[in-house]
Amino acid sequence: MSKSGGNLVTHFLLLLVVIIWGSSWAVGRILSSGLDSERPATLDPATAAWLRYAVVVLMFFAWCAYKSLTGDRVRALPPDRNTWRSVLWIGFFGVMIYQLLFMHGMKWTAAGDASLIIPINPVFTVLLAAPMLGQPISRKMALGLFFGITGVAAVVGWSPNVDIPFEHRLLGDAMVVFAALSWATTTNLTKRILQRRRDEAGASALEIVIWYSFAGWVMLTPWMLYELWGAPLPAPTTVEWASILYLGSFSTVLAYVWFAMGIDRLGPTAAASYVFLVPVFGILTGWALLDESIGVSMLVGFVLIVVGVRVVQRESARLRTD
Repeated sequence: MSKSGGNLVTHFLLLLVVIIWGSSWAVGRILSSGLDSERPATLDPATAAWLRYAVVVLMFFAWCAYKSLTGDRVRALPPDRNTWRSVLWIGFFGVMIYQLLFMHGMKWTAAGDASLIIPINPVFTVLLAAPMLGQPISRKMALGLFFGITGVAAVVGWSPNVDIPFEHRLLGDAMVVFAALSWATTTNLTKRILQRRRDEAGASALEIVIWYSFAGWVMLTPWMLYELWGAPLPAPTTVEWASILYLGSFSTVLAYVWFAMGIDRLGPTAAASYVFLVPVFGILTGWALLDESIGVSMLVGFVLIVVGVRVVQRESARLRTD
């Protein structure tokens, strides 16, 4: 295949990635609160998250086995104590905390609203890099944060999804904001472990994801057992099982692999630009699957958040080159 043809396939895969990630908000909403009042959810949030990551762990370890058979070296477990320690922290923030906030948050807010809030994550990532990675912060970064927070406020305060009580949306949206903070922490912890091991045996990004997925899944187990303790075993519906498989296999595993391919072939900047399309598909799938509303406040909030992210990212790049 020619280079242009290969790039076309890569762009198509990245488009699939953002469609999958965007639709995951609506699917998460279905799994957390049900299709409607007549068809409520049968799984509690931690149990649903645990089942999702059971699928993730199974697929990742199957991938490890396959790569081993083909002669590639993919380690199923961290090689030393220091790496284990880092992986446990990443699993804590990136799987346990994030998934609990995601599943609980989607129980209370609209999928479209949540998908608009999460793009502020790069702003949090850059700002948290100051204490975690020693990167400097400037006034322009503070301005970018202001734009991002203002955009989130527009989404939360003037959401068109008024059929969900404001106090419910406020609670759910707050959980999504904290989920973004948790994921930003995960991103910086991953950067730190990659930097530390760059001159050693090396841990690939894929290996780190496999390791912390397993660690986070184990950490979710007590929460799942607490929800099931003394209660009858849930009987998930066909829609719920399909949602679990979709979130586990497509949203987490395949989308990650395809996005990593996009970064490798097109570079991080080109691949990351696709992420801004996630809210578009989040809003559209919320409207199509859950009959959610679309309003002008969503566009205003989205523009403000994107402006904030771009200001922070450009200033961060400038400071790194100075």
